[in-house]
Amino acid sequence: MIEGFADKLFRNIERCGTCACVGIDPVFERFPWYLRCKSKSNATRAKSILEFCKGVVDAVVDHVALIKLNIAFFEPYRGPGIEAYHAAVRYGHKRGLLVIGDIKRGDIGHSSASYAAAHLVGEGPDDPAIPDAVTISGYLGLDGVAPFIEVATQMGRGIFILVHTSNESASQLQHLKLQNGPMVVEAMACLVHDWGLDSIGDCGYSNIGAVSAPGDVDTAKKLRKLMPNSILLVPGFGTQGRSIGQVGACFDSKGWGAIVNASRSVTYTFDTNIIKPAERWLDDVECACEEFVKALGAIRHHH
Repeated sequence: MIEGFADKLFRNIERCGTCACVGIDPVFERFPWYLRCKSKSNATRAKSILEFCKGVVDAVVDHVALIKLNIAFFEPYRGPGIEAYHAAVRYGHKRGLLVIGDIKRGDIGHSSASYAAAHLVGEGPDDPAIPDAVTISGYLGLDGVAPFIEVATQMGRGIFILVHTSNESASQLQHLKLQNGPMVVEAMACLVHDWGLDSIGDCGYSNIGAVSAPGDVDTAKKLRKLMPNSILLVPGFGTQGRSIGQVGACFDSKGWGAIVNASRSVTYTFDTNIIKPAERWLDDVECACEEFVKALGAIRHHH
């Protein structure tokens, strides 16, 4: 029997004592100078991207249980970039971390099934180049989600379905009121809850989670209540400035049920003009990661 993602996540968070997730968005222009100076072609830039990702992993590995890799920052470099993405996933696993692939795919039928195969299957459940979970869009309904659920269940992986996003214009759609009263985002939360009921692990949480950014505290609490068995992947911490109350509302009464992601506030805390070896900028990343973990611990304790 393959261990499900939720149970695996719970075990790893218990081991390291934090639900912090470090997001790695490798923006080439923000790298230390020595990683940019010789990189001209897609192939050489992809190598720099992989070196940057490995450096961040090495800096945070002693402090968190998981990382999130955003494939969007690899794809502009075509084949070499995709290879670098899977190599970064593999390296995260090699260092003992769980890896979320932030892919946000969404389609139906054979297209959805092909996306699921590409990002969740690989060479099988033990393929280290395939992430432990991925993000997808659920706004096409069950037709788009079902292939991912099926494959994730077979492979012992997880999915995080977009429910409440952190961008400013999200309210144009997600906060619209339906005729029977609730907002669109609440209806989406109810669907995610229903879709995950057959995938609940021993920890009480489903392998089918939700991306749920904390907006106002009342909405965050409402979404937490509507998805009692869903692990929430919570963006918006750090650079986007979500408050203690907003983030705290995403946890259950035991301070569990959510993983909180910080990206830029951890990975880009250094001087981009650094021309010396990696240790200098990686020290800055590690310090920022420690501060993130400490701040998140205070939020959970406060909650």
